[in-house]
Amino acid sequence: MNPLPPPADGGTARGDVADRADAYAAAPLLNCLLREVAEPVPGPGERRVYRLPGGDRLLRVRGTRRPAEPEVYAAGRWHRVGHTELVKLVAEELRRHTGLPNHELPAEMLDSRDAVAALLTARARAAPPDDPYLLSEQSLLTGHPHHPAPKARGGGPAAGWLPYAPEAHARFPLALLGVREDAVTEEGDTSALDALGEAPPGYRLLPAHPWQLDLAAPELASAFADGRLLRLGTTAFDVWPTAAVRTVYAPGRDLFLKFSLDVRITNDVRRLWRHDLLGLRRTDAAAAGALAALDGPAVWLSDRGYRTAAFAFEALAVVVREGLRGHLLPGATPLLAAGLVEGFDGSPLAGAADPERWWEAYLRQVVPPALAAFAEHGVVLEAHLQNTLVAVDAAGTPVQALFRDAEGVKLLPDTSRAAGWERLVYCLVVNHLSEIAGALAEHRPGLDPWPAVRRELARHDLPEAAALLTSPTLPGKTNLLLRWTGADGADARYLPLPNPLARP
Repeated sequence: MNPLPPPADGGTARGDVADRADAYAAAPLLNCLLREVAEPVPGPGERRVYRLPGGDRLLRVRGTRRPAEPEVYAAGRWHRVGHTELVKLVAEELRRHTGLPNHELPAEMLDSRDAVAALLTARARAAPPDDPYLLSEQSLLTGHPHHPAPKARGGGPAAGWLPYAPEAHARFPLALLGVREDAVTEEGDTSALDALGEAPPGYRLLPAHPWQLDLAAPELASAFADGRLLRLGTTAFDVWPTAAVRTVYAPGRDLFLKFSLDVRITNDVRRLWRHDLLGLRRTDAAAAGALAALDGPAVWLSDRGYRTAAFAFEALAVVVREGLRGHLLPGATPLLAAGLVEGFDGSPLAGAADPERWWEAYLRQVVPPALAAFAEHGVVLEAHLQNTLVAVDAAGTPVQALFRDAEGVKLLPDTSRAAGWERLVYCLVVNHLSEIAGALAEHRPGLDPWPAVRRELARHDLPEAAALLTSPTLPGKTNLLLRWTGADGADARYLPLPNPLARP
């Protein structure tokens, strides 16, 4: 089972929170270190042993999918290392391994751990949403399972970001701005924004994320001073932040809004960059068209358009994404795939009466649309855990997949077929299916989830899929090395991982 402390909100003594925060923060950091740098040392024992080549040290951990309790061998015995010591060890190893210094990433690792501690404390006194979909979006205390600092929030005081944290079950109203009409820039269908409030004559309505409004205050000061921007209060309703933090959902309006957020979350500062916005309609139309052409229930949640102010194009941009209700099968409940991995009360993954049949149903919904979009339409969906919703019926059986986020979509031939396939395999198989399979196997010891994946892939007449069944390796993204070497967050780098799809 998962070696992390349970994500329930009980037990908030300071020592308990500190221990749980250490465990939550150490697991993804260890996953990165063991995947990207360490070398396994064969041997007996329930703890796995690795050699750290930078300093030729030995490290051992308990558990597999979420490694825990790291220990280093020195002076003839094993010594337990806490999270702070682990960060120091990782930094030393990477300096030796790459020959490069990096002072920023260790600080982010520590910030990520401190953010988890703040989230645990906040969750203990917060009311989780009753809606299973919102609960799944707000369940990610671990977050990206292979990132060195998945919960870093820019290093600022927790009081500045906790009111907007999905993991703390936050909900809040949006700020409403008036942008002078001659300064508005928009593309696509943004009419949903005009229904959020009322702008005075000569102005257009523009919602803003309150956290981003604080972060971008110096950039916006002159526009407020000269009247290009007006403060118009807040929405009359709350929105719920989703797992992406900067994307929010308004259940009453069945509307998603995606904002810029000048904070590094995982690999990137989460601005809506100009070049992505200018290409939004093209990629969205391609993804929507690809899924609409398929024979099945899978759907694309369209990013219909964006609106912003010309003088703060990226800082104030907001993307309008359509909601769920018009797409869902009757009686189906959508759930975030990443939430199924993390676990939450009532998760159908944990409660499946027949896990093999549940898994086969899951694969039938998720795999065919992603493969067909690639093979038949040249669309590479970013089908990872946080961009995939899986709708289940009343019995908890997966009956539909919903994909989202045009910003992550790649199109052929903008991207070569080989590069597009590599990205699809990483997102769909390594990031997504491997994690769901691992979580399912933990809940059902003895279950081998990979034969079902082989059968599903073999159903598709796609040369790349056939080759995947015999390839000895899969592409694993190197988030630790990417961040340490200062590579662009969108510049994915992969290393070969053992392929569980390849038969022995």
